[in-house]
Amino acid sequence: MSNIQLIIEERAASIGNFMVGRLLPFRQKRMIGPFSFIDHMGPTKLNERENLDVLAHPHIGLSTLTYLFEGSIMHRDTLGSALEIKPGEVNWMTAGKGIVHSEKTPDHLRHSDKVLHGLQIWVALPKDLEQMEPSFVHISKEELPTWNEGDSQFTLIAGKAFGRESAVPVYSPLYMIEIKSKARTELSLGDQLFGESGIYILEGGIEEGGNTFGPKQLLVAKDHSLCTFTMEANTTIYIFGGEPFPEERFINWNFVSSDKALIEKAKDDWINQRFDKIAGEENEYVPYPSFKR
Repeated sequence: MSNIQLIIEERAASIGNFMVGRLLPFRQKRMIGPFSFIDHMGPTKLNERENLDVLAHPHIGLSTLTYLFEGSIMHRDTLGSALEIKPGEVNWMTAGKGIVHSEKTPDHLRHSDKVLHGLQIWVALPKDLEQMEPSFVHISKEELPTWNEGDSQFTLIAGKAFGRESAVPVYSPLYMIEIKSKARTELSLGDQLFGESGIYILEGGIEEGGNTFGPKQLLVAKDHSLCTFTMEANTTIYIFGGEPFPEERFINWNFVSSDKALIEKAKDDWINQRFDKIAGEENEYVPYPSFKR
């Protein structure tokens, strides 16, 4: 019997001048544990005239997690952070009471051909930390726990699982795990996970409960155990999950909160340009979308 409760297919969405595959939120499943938003970027080939240019935009009530498979992105924010993220590294930006950041193709790549491919994720903050001070942390790939089990390689990108802990400073019980299989292999994660759980298939395929699933599908489990499933050779999956919050989370554009009043204040502050500005990008920003008013 299958332990899969829901299958979410990627849906095309625009983030300015760049198209992504959106996985969360979904009308039948708004969050998985504290994970409130998951976008699959690319893989997209960009020529010397094409670049990623996500201008300055605000966030509240969440942490963003950027994880690249190919390419690089230049991150800048109102804390003064200015850092290029490359494949296998993690950018972890906590918005708390409010932060503004931009994401662009680095200057040294803007006039050449390049590929961009990765995941953009929002993790909601616990209610008592939604108004915390903002922060930014960059984690190198060497700081992420990586190990092999048989023909599978595991990387713990964030949180705690399998008796290990990522260097990413999360604020609630959660996990984000990358698993790559070289050969067809059966996995039984048993009681290694907790809370709610989902599997995103980046490439290859898995079999579970007599069913076969393929790329660009997010499989939401009935419970965290995920039972037993088989990964085909050359498959890459990401497991997201953790303890869900007792309170509902509301999402309006780039704002996440358990309190609609905080979202309304953030919206008004952005429309009237009360947020801090990124040094050198004072006149570049994404307007609040009129359809959201």
